[in-house]
Amino acid sequence: MSTNIPSEAPSFVGEGDLNYVEEELLTPSSVSEDGVNNLKVPQIHLPPRLLPNVGWEHHHRATTNFVHGRLSRMKSNDDPTKFLVSNSDEWKILEEHKEEMKETHLRDLIQDVERSGAMYAEHDGVYLDFSRQQATLETLDLLEDLAEKRDLTQKIEAMFSGEKINFTEKRAVLHTALRADRSEEVYVDGENVIEEVHEVLDQIKAFTEGVRSGSIRGYTGKRLRNIISVGIGGSYLGPEFLHEVLKTEPEGINSALGYSLRFLANVDPVDVERACADLDPEETLIVIVSKTFTTAETMLNARTTRQWLWDFMGNDKEVVRKHIVACASTSATENVKAFGIDTDKYFFRFWDWVGGRYSVCSAAGALPISLLYGYNLFEKFLKGAQSIDKHFTSAPFRENIPMIMGMLGVWNHSFLNYKTRTTLPYAEALLKLPSHIQQLDMESNGKIMTKYGVEANYNVGEIDFGEPGTNGQHSFFQLLHMGQTVPCDFIGFCQSQHDLCLDGESFSSHDELMANFFAQPDALANGKTGEEVRAEGVAEEDIPHRVFKGNRPSMSLLLPKLTAYAAGQLLAIYEHRTAVQGFIWDINSFDQWGVELGKKLAIDVKGHLLKARQSDEHVIEASNPTSSRMLNYYVDKSRDDHVCNEATNANPLTRVTRKTHMDHSRLPPPVQHDLGGNGGRL
Repeated sequence: MSTNIPSEAPSFVGEGDLNYVEEELLTPSSVSEDGVNNLKVPQIHLPPRLLPNVGWEHHHRATTNFVHGRLSRMKSNDDPTKFLVSNSDEWKILEEHKEEMKETHLRDLIQDVERSGAMYAEHDGVYLDFSRQQATLETLDLLEDLAEKRDLTQKIEAMFSGEKINFTEKRAVLHTALRADRSEEVYVDGENVIEEVHEVLDQIKAFTEGVRSGSIRGYTGKRLRNIISVGIGGSYLGPEFLHEVLKTEPEGINSALGYSLRFLANVDPVDVERACADLDPEETLIVIVSKTFTTAETMLNARTTRQWLWDFMGNDKEVVRKHIVACASTSATENVKAFGIDTDKYFFRFWDWVGGRYSVCSAAGALPISLLYGYNLFEKFLKGAQSIDKHFTSAPFRENIPMIMGMLGVWNHSFLNYKTRTTLPYAEALLKLPSHIQQLDMESNGKIMTKYGVEANYNVGEIDFGEPGTNGQHSFFQLLHMGQTVPCDFIGFCQSQHDLCLDGESFSSHDELMANFFAQPDALANGKTGEEVRAEGVAEEDIPHRVFKGNRPSMSLLLPKLTAYAAGQLLAIYEHRTAVQGFIWDINSFDQWGVELGKKLAIDVKGHLLKARQSDEHVIEASNPTSSRMLNYYVDKSRDDHVCNEATNANPLTRVTRKTHMDHSRLPPPVQHDLGGNGGRL
């Protein structure tokens, strides 16, 4: 019921007109099964009544609020479970189709030439094969029907355009804006966020080039060569994944010469020592990454590293202003300033519409990575992510890599009941990618409450884990082949970052690696029958123990070479896969309330511990007998070793580390090591 509204459109609706809206627009047929949250309020003909100085935009907002309010009242008197995706016809058809699929086996499906030729997708060098999924071409048709029914494309557009789809925190979700072209426009609360993003990127480029050129130096005038990035969760896992990729990438190797980057995430003091002990504080820059600048673990580590700097250079406020920078939300500006950081030059902001696990493209990743490898290499990473963003928003379903992966994730978890999933990169430089995906996916979709305020009555949120191949093959592949069924993502590259072929060898090291990459999916799909085992001459009583049932789904991603650009592509693929699944399941993939309860209880426990440390006679009475017993046991067994009770003489220079850079630089290597050759233990 849309019309063309003239430029001088009437700007007021009377009570009678609202009755018309109620009677004509709020009929049951006008409310989609997807519920009131996605209702598109139509534009309507208005009577020629005017209220002076009230614009059409104000009228439309008022009408929108009225319609949504009336629908909310309707909803409260109705059963909200009827809006769940599991009640849709498309979902029920897939449930029936699941029963049909029980009669199939992957060893037969992968022999179907037509099916094999249709079950792959390619974009900008990324090649996805999903023919080893427990799915047919009909399955894909039905999944596409489900995606259309749940307005998947519209939800993706809403995310990219800045609508506040994070409905529990009333925020936009715009990690994609972090890698958008400077010429693009996306508005949130009247501000073009793309302009803000590029202001910060320009600031990061200028600052990091200043540090790397030597024009920006430390308190004592020394070059800043060491970077410690202090942050936890998404402030650490994403940037570390990228750091590990670039460490052995040819351009990265050359760019990082003379510099070092370490991450300090765990509040365990051992992590502090590992990060700081052998570094010269006068040559070290601390990057504190915390959106609110209140995260307990990060701020304790921030205060610890600040004390470490003061121990060596004195308590001058300029030490902090020259050696500590902040990546935080604009809403945390006062907290950053209170810490002593120069908010004019050393504060790099990001925004509330960037979730921590989606922040690697923000200052949280850009600053430490650009300090070590140079801004130009980080920019290539952004371009790779942008390539997938454009593909995700434009490619049709059958060619859309993140969409296919997300919908098959829904199929495997919600229909086939596979509750775990593993990421298997056949590239050692991706050793931290599984950890990043683990947080990305499990913090995003690890929830059961839908946007309708009722729990999902279907599986949501897989358990994700992974390990680089071939290490994983000697760790947990026994379970993948013969235990519970775990859908697998294999990631491989046509060229190695650094290939080897020894004299006398006809096979390169990379080909050895990739032979396993290609063999494992087939082994999982085909399995090994009893007849095949018997034909190998295996004793009859041992045959059952050597049978592989097969029929275990996987998909394979193959890229040209692991570069900064390819790392950006992989990041965006998995971010969008996560979003697709959340959109279909009608959950909010962009909040993380589940982490809050433990934080609150930790504050209570700290209160108990403080009282116990202040008095040897204090007996802790916690919220339950088990916690009381364990806390009292802990206090009793750690009382003599509690460092806050008395000073330690372990190191006269600093209590932060037991050894310092001076110890590491002065001590020669031992004359004789433990093994000792022929005269030692061997």
